[in-house]
Amino acid sequence: MNEETRENLIDMSVNLGGLKMQNPVAVASGTFGYGREYQDFIDISRIGAVIVKGTTLEERCGNPAPRIYETPAGMLNAIGLENPGIDVFLNVYLPSLIEDRVTVIANIAGNTVDEYALLSRKIDKHPGIAGIELNISCPNVKQGGMQFGTDPDLVKQVVEAVKSETSLPVIPKLSPNVTDIVSIARAARDGGADALSMINTLMGMAVDIDRRKPVLGNIFGGLSGPAIKPVALRMIYQVYKEVDLPILGGGGILNTRDALEFIMAGASAVSIGTGNFVNPVVAEEIALGLEKYVTEQGLTGINELVGAAVL
Repeated sequence: MNEETRENLIDMSVNLGGLKMQNPVAVASGTFGYGREYQDFIDISRIGAVIVKGTTLEERCGNPAPRIYETPAGMLNAIGLENPGIDVFLNVYLPSLIEDRVTVIANIAGNTVDEYALLSRKIDKHPGIAGIELNISCPNVKQGGMQFGTDPDLVKQVVEAVKSETSLPVIPKLSPNVTDIVSIARAARDGGADALSMINTLMGMAVDIDRRKPVLGNIFGGLSGPAIKPVALRMIYQVYKEVDLPILGGGGILNTRDALEFIMAGASAVSIGTGNFVNPVVAEEIALGLEKYVTEQGLTGINELVGAAVL
């Protein structure tokens, strides 16, 4: 068998609980807009999936500025889910993604369980969306502002509510701001989750010593980038061993080697976030790099590497 024939037999596709991707590379919500923002740099149809900007029922203006601050090996963001609302996404932004043959994952956020359910109902009526990622790092206004993602009971409730309104694969994005990530993952599974996305940002802050004030207008923000990679890998490893659900892993992936670490720690696919700001074509580069690695290792597909480093 010659090299060209072997490459044609390599299977780089993955299945995230019913959500099929042509390769294991997605771009994370909030870092890639609606895809069109990167079209001058990359053929977005070659990415495994585009997870669009977090969407709420109504338009949101987001938090006060400053909203982004660079940190050693990462960045803090406190955008505050600025977005035009679900109807604008479905009617204005989604059609062009469908036209470009992009695998679209909608990311939704709500302040109550009912809001998540209503968002899912609206999405389920529109063709062209492959799955739903749940941003559960949101405050539940009926529970005094407690984040959905930090309480197993709330996680189970919101996943169940969403599953009752859609036939699409449902993928909760787990918050790392907990003491026991496995219990949260189990709650998501028990609620009917089809896969898990992990991890979301770690809470952090920065101080302006000249002004003697917090840097961010919102005081606290989400830390992302290479600084959180070891935490993300640890959590994915733990969940992979205990919860039988496919994992979309992310947190500081900047290159192919990073992506391979996540896959070997238990992720079936990876999401690129902060890396898109550093290198706009990084997702396509990683997809090609993974295929090259699989070829050089003499493997038949990327799935052979999932969990390879788990003892």
